[in-house]
Amino acid sequence: MSLPKDYRYSEEHEWVKVEGDNVRIGITDHAQDELGDIVFVELPEAGDEVEADQPFGSVESVKTVSELYAPLSGKVIEVNEALDDSPEFINETPYDKGWMIVLEPKDTADIDKLMTAEQYQKMIEEDE
Repeated sequence: MSLPKDYRYSEEHEWVKVEGDNVRIGITDHAQDELGDIVFVELPEAGDEVEADQPFGSVESVKTVSELYAPLSGKVIEVNEALDDSPEFINETPYDKGWMIVLEPKDTADIDKLMTAEQYQKMIEEDE
């Protein structure tokens, strides 16, 4: 399982990559593996506000439909439109082409409340 060390992670299996004042968000390699082949993604639009721990979209796989939970509150400033035609990017490269949204967080201090890669790895191991 791939797990970038400099990202932050939520209990709902989203990753957060800090990019200046903004953050890029997607689901983890572990999450996409558990979901199986992803066939559809529903995401918010640029300009939408999202609240931490609240659904901001969903992913549909051959197994199930799962809500996506925002790891941080903020304003969506970019959406990965490529996922409309190629949702499989989430399975193929969840940390690269499979990113979902770019968010302008309300409070960047909230990023520090998310798990480190080591903490996330430990949570996954305890759940297995």
